[in-house]
Amino acid sequence: MTSASGGADMVDWNLAVATATRLVRPGPEVSRAEAAAVVAELRRHALEAEEHVRAFTGMRSSSLADAVATPVLVVDRPGWVRANVAGFRTIVQPLVEKLQARRSTGPAAGVFGTVGEKATGIEVGALLAFLSTKVLGQYETFAPAEPSLEAPDSPAALFDKPRLGPDGPGPGRLLLVAPNIVHVERELDVDPADFRLWVCLHEETHRTQFTAVPWLRDHIQSEVQSFLTETDVDPGALLDRLRDAAGTLGGGLPGLGGRGEAGQGSTGLMEIVQSPAQREILGRLTAVMSLLEGHADVVMDGVGPAVVPSVAEIREKFQQRRDRGANRLDLVLRRLLGMDAKLRQYQDGAVFVRGVVEQVGMEGFNRVWTSPNTLPTKEEIHDPAAWVARVAR
Repeated sequence: MTSASGGADMVDWNLAVATATRLVRPGPEVSRAEAAAVVAELRRHALEAEEHVRAFTGMRSSSLADAVATPVLVVDRPGWVRANVAGFRTIVQPLVEKLQARRSTGPAAGVFGTVGEKATGIEVGALLAFLSTKVLGQYETFAPAEPSLEAPDSPAALFDKPRLGPDGPGPGRLLLVAPNIVHVERELDVDPADFRLWVCLHEETHRTQFTAVPWLRDHIQSEVQSFLTETDVDPGALLDRLRDAAGTLGGGLPGLGGRGEAGQGSTGLMEIVQSPAQREILGRLTAVMSLLEGHADVVMDGVGPAVVPSVAEIREKFQQRRDRGANRLDLVLRRLLGMDAKLRQYQDGAVFVRGVVEQVGMEGFNRVWTSPNTLPTKEEIHDPAAWVARVAR
C-alpha cells in the first residue's frame, strides 16, 4: 500500500490539498466582475510596486532572467494551499528520508506507513486551511521548478492555479491571495486601491530581496535543510525534551503559559522539542527572517507617502489588527503555531533596519546583502549599532 504520491513521501499531499479545500472558509462575497477587477488591479500594482521598491532600496535584480523567472501569481485560498504544498514537498525531503529509513525496519512498516501518510495528510490539510485565511501575500522561496501552473479549470477561471509538483526546486514565485486582501481592506475600512498597492509593496520587496541577492535563497534553504536533518526521530528522545521543556515552562501549557527567550513571549510547540543544534540554527534563521520582514515593512512605509495617500491610516489600523488578533481562538492558535514569533520578526526587524539606516544610510545598510557573514546575528537584530560597528564601518 502506498500514498497517492507513489510511496515517496511521508504525507499524502493530495489528501492534504483535498482536506484543506474542504475545510477552508469561503472568502468575502464579491461578484464575478468585482473579483476580476481585484485580480487585474493586483497584477497591475505588482508591476508598479517593482519600480517603487527598486528606486527606494537601490536594489536591482542580478539579471533580467532572474526577475522574469520569479512570476507573480494571484491566487484564491485553495490556490495558496496548493502552492505551499508544492513548497513543503521540496523543502522537507531530508526529514522524509530520515523517517523512511527509520520506519522501513519495523515489522508493520507498510501498514503504519499508509495510515501515517493519510493521517498526516489530514493534519497538514487542516493546518493549511486555517493558515490560508491569514496570509495576504507570500514570496514562496522554495517553489518547485517550472512549469509552475496547471491549466485553468475553465477558460473563464480568474485565479492562477499552482502545480503540486514535485519538480525539484525552482527560483521562487510571489503569491497574492486576493480574497484575504479584500477581506482585510473591508475589515479595516480603508481605501481598497491604496491598501492593495501597500500590500504589493511589501511582497515585491521580498521578491526584490531574492532576485537581487543571488546567494540568499540557497543560504536559507541550506539552513532549513540543516534544521530538518538535525531532527531527532527517536520517540524516546523527543519525550525527554518534552519533559525538560515542561519543567522549564513552569507548568503552563506549551505555547500558552511559558515565556520565550529573554522574556520575549510564549514558547511555541516547535521550539520546545528542538535539539541544541536546532536551536542554534533557528537563531540564525530567526535573525535573517527578521531582517527580511522588517526590511519589507520599512520599504512599504517608506515608499508609501509618495504613492499611497492613506498610508498612515492603513498602517495604524493594520498594526492594531495585527496586535490584537481576530478573537480568542485566533490568539491561542497563533501562539501554538508560533505565529506570535512571526509578528515579532516584523517589529524587531523594522527597528533594526531603521536603526542602521539612521546611522549609515540606505547604501550603508545594503552591505547587509554582501554575504552570509554580513547578515545580522540574532543579538544584532536588537542592537543595530553592534552590526554597524562590525560590518558597515
